[in-house]
Amino acid sequence: IDDDSEVRIVLLCLTLQQDPYTMSKGSQMEGYCMDLLSELAKKLDFKYNVHLVKDGSYGRQDETGAWNGMIGEVVRKEADLAIAPLTLTAAREKVVGMTKPFMQTGISILLRKDISEEAGIFDFLNAFSVETWVGILAAYLGTAISICVVARLSPCEWSQPQTEENSFTFSHSLWYTAGALTLQGAGPHPKALSGRIICCTWWLFGLVLLACYFSNLSTFQGSDSNQLMVKGFEDLANQQGIEYGTLSGSSTLAFFKNSNNPTYRRIYEHMERAKSFVSSMDEGVRRAKEGNFAFIGESVSLDLVAARHCELVRVHEVIGMRGYSIAGTLGSPMLKNLSVAILELSEAGELAYLRSKWWASSCMADAAKASPLQPHSLKGMFLVLALGLGLGVLLAVLELTTKSRSNAREQRKSYCTVLSDELSQRLRTTATNKKRSQETADKDKA
Repeated sequence: IDDDSEVRIVLLCLTLQQDPYTMSKGSQMEGYCMDLLSELAKKLDFKYNVHLVKDGSYGRQDETGAWNGMIGEVVRKEADLAIAPLTLTAAREKVVGMTKPFMQTGISILLRKDISEEAGIFDFLNAFSVETWVGILAAYLGTAISICVVARLSPCEWSQPQTEENSFTFSHSLWYTAGALTLQGAGPHPKALSGRIICCTWWLFGLVLLACYFSNLSTFQGSDSNQLMVKGFEDLANQQGIEYGTLSGSSTLAFFKNSNNPTYRRIYEHMERAKSFVSSMDEGVRRAKEGNFAFIGESVSLDLVAARHCELVRVHEVIGMRGYSIAGTLGSPMLKNLSVAILELSEAGELAYLRSKWWASSCMADAAKASPLQPHSLKGMFLVLALGLGLGVLLAVLELTTKSRSNAREQRKSYCTVLSDELSQRLRTTATNKKRSQETADKDKA
């Protein structure tokens, strides 16, 4: 009874110290559960006193059916509520009342970030997607063909097709384009403006392409999430290089022991055979930090460990989803109100805020998960290259038509006739070049 003669409920609440749920701060207690209890008290207008559980355990049933820990004290009505990361189970639900879960958790795997699989022979190709590589190959062939065509059409590049040999054959154009892409260069260089425009556009394309390639390759190789040898429980069961274990006598161990899933059964049988259980959470974390050991535990706890120990990472797969609830005496009318209040806090985003507050990471943010560069990321450069190739070919045609028009005036012939002769001479490639090369070789021998 308060001083203003209003009757207010005073609840005796149990907890146990576990970072970050409940921690001592001088004579006070703080943590996720203390903040949650404070919010619930505001909503339901009750007062509370908190003390630590006597034996420091959550609550397990012995052979006689008696319960110890927090569950035992609530069963014996030595306390009204137990607020801690108490897993909602069928056995506990039979002897105490449980609220709606205030936090969801599951089973996951913790291991060192640097436990990675060996690099594959062709991992250097992973920087770009298959579609991007196909686009680059098409751009390379298109550029080589454009250089070859422009070198034949432009009179500024090949002024005397009757007597001169064209240096830009298709094979040389391929070689020249490849040399430009690798920043090595391969002469001779185009002399005509049309050819130079194409080459400059290709140089720009190659420069941006190489920058994107090396940047994405570095990110890809440094991404822990892509290099982890174990990405889930299937990978864990199928490998032999990494030892793994879980907390002895825990609900996590019981999950694997009672599961009918073949993969989970194999994991349990391996742990039982290797006796790879740990006696405490700290021991599991220590062995994971030492390397070559994967610790299996509750995902929420592993998230906290990964936030505090930057060399560790939790894999993405989570199985056996379950909830943490508040326990109260069986049949207590407070449990219904507490469940409603928990749902209201969840819908208002308060539970998410508390989670982010107490699970804040001290590690530097990792780079985003690397993925092969897709063609749409380079669509601007492909467009610039296409415009450059089109402009170069168009200029080569203009150069040819301008010279043909001039020659037609001088020779007093039809413009179409002169243009047709020019095209036939310039596009007569293989036989003429071979014959001219043979004549040149014969002269050199003579």
